[in-house]
Order: sequence, then C-alpha cells, then structure tokens
Amino acid sequence: MRFVIAAVLCLSVLPAQEKPKSTPQSPKSASQSALDKAQLETYVRHLMAVIPEVQIKIDDPKPSPISDMFKVDVHFTYGERSQDETYFVTKDGKHIVRGEIYDIAKNPFQNDLDKLKTDSAPMFGDAKAQATLIVFGDFQCPVCKAEAQSLRENLLKAFPTQAKVYFKDFPLDSIHPWARPASIAGRCVYRQSPEAFWKYHDWIYEHQEEITPDNLKDKVMEFAKGASELDSLQLGRCMDTKATEADIDASVAQGHSLNVDATPTMFINGRRLVGNYPWPNLEQIINGELEFQKTAQKAPAKPAAESSDPCCEVKIPSPLDKK
Repeated sequence: MRFVIAAVLCLSVLPAQEKPKSTPQSPKSASQSALDKAQLETYVRHLMAVIPEVQIKIDDPKPSPISDMFKVDVHFTYGERSQDETYFVTKDGKHIVRGEIYDIAKNPFQNDLDKLKTDSAPMFGDAKAQATLIVFGDFQCPVCKAEAQSLRENLLKAFPTQAKVYFKDFPLDSIHPWARPASIAGRCVYRQSPEAFWKYHDWIYEHQEEITPDNLKDKVMEFAKGASELDSLQLGRCMDTKATEADIDASVAQGHSLNVDATPTMFINGRRLVGNYPWPNLEQIINGELEFQKTAQKAPAKPAAESSDPCCEVKIPSPLDKK
C-alpha cells in the first residue's frame, strides 16, 4: 500500500551540510526566487496539488553534485504520515529541477546500495547469489501478500542459485493496527529459528484476512503449536515484552533513510520497485541484472511481441512497465 500526499514523489535525501552563502540578486529575481522558502512552498503546493491540511517544511539549501545548483529537501507531513521530496535549485533561484542527479562513472543505484543493510535480516535463497532482492514489507498489507506469494512460489524455481531475498519489516502503523505486533512476533520466531521465520511469513500472509489486533497473539500461538522448531512459552514471552521491537525500529529507520513510503518496496541489486510487479516482469529484471554482471553492459531489450499500450502513446518496452 502506498501513502500519497497529492502526487508527491519520494527521492533520496542526503545528510545536511553547510548553508550556501547568499547570492546577490536583482530586485526582480529577489522577488521571484526558489531560494525563498515561502515562495518555494507556494510553488510546490501548486505544482503537486498539495491540500492545505498537509504541513510542508523546507530545509536550508545545501551543496549538490552540480556546482551551480543547490539541493533543497522538502518534507511533507499529514498527521502521523510523512514523505520527502528533493529539488535542485539554480543558484540564482530562477529554475527548479525535480529528480535525481546521476554520476555516469558510478552505479546509478549506488546511493541506495550504500544505505541498504542486510545484517540480521531473514533471508532465503543461495547466500552467494548475485541477484539480491531486499523487500520492505508489511504483514497486514494485501499487496505485500500478493508479492510475497509470487516470490515464494516462483523465485527459487527460476533462480535456484542465482537469487536471494531479504525481508525488512516496514509496518505502516498509521493505517495497519496489527502490522507492528505481527512484525515483533515474526522477529521473535526468527530469534528461535531462521527457518521457522519463513513458515511464519507464509502463514501470516495466508491467514491475513482472519487476523485482527485482538486475536493476533492467539493466532500466532496456534501457528507455533504446529512448528516443531519453536518453544511456545518462549515465543509468548517474547511477544508480551516486545523484545524484538528494537529490530523493527531499526528496519523502519533504514526504510525512512531510503525514503521508503509504500509497501511493498523492493530493491533488486539496488533498483527500486514500488508495488507488486507481475512475476514475468520481475523475472526479466532479474535476468537483466544477472546478464549485466556477466557482460558489464545490458543487452538490448527484445521488442515486445504486440504492443498493448494505450492509443497514441509511444513507449520503449521495459520490464518496469506493469502488464
């Protein structure tokens, strides 16, 4: 599921750096400058059709990879929900660029790869696999359920030694009341048995529609009775004391550092995919990553058999286009 404030997109936010020195401006440019926070907020609200109830905080401009531009991070909040967006503003304040800046000498996903950590995260697949899938998921999210079932059913059949999956908890507390307790329970299971975690993962998604905040613990204890690897007493105590909540908090914090604001969000060797992609698309993307690692350059994409694109739209075929 995705939380969207109007049509706000999320981009990577870098740590704050020094303030830029003020730039002399003519009277006209001074009256119309994207470096003026109030003017930039007004412009962004109009551009993104942001409703008045959404609060906007604009950071001070920071140096960017482009010497004649500043980087400006904009934060949107609505109740307990938040999203971030990055703009690049020319030093005269006249022009705004919305998007990412890439260094041709570096992996285009390097910023995210530097932030993605898999220490102590549940994993299935070959540990030496070249294709790494990192999934930020919410156990109460129906779209996560569909993606999880697709991955579990198809991934190792198609890529028995070439791919592995890490699961990162990202409960959406503001809209899913039992997602966090379910993540805490999952980590309690994982502490006892990494293999049992994946049984829990599959079980909780399968029974998602039956679970409520009130019956979650009872349901989990029923699951534990059928899992020989688990000590039910120890599991119940772990859930009651929220002994693994720090693990969930760390996973959520990592997601926030990556500007994850939707579940499922998956990273395939750093490539960000938001939402549930059909398996044929994922298979093609993974094959592309494996081929890229072999040849250091991507093979030309095969033309689509018959285009099913809507009328009057010319597009280059890509597995990133959901079908």
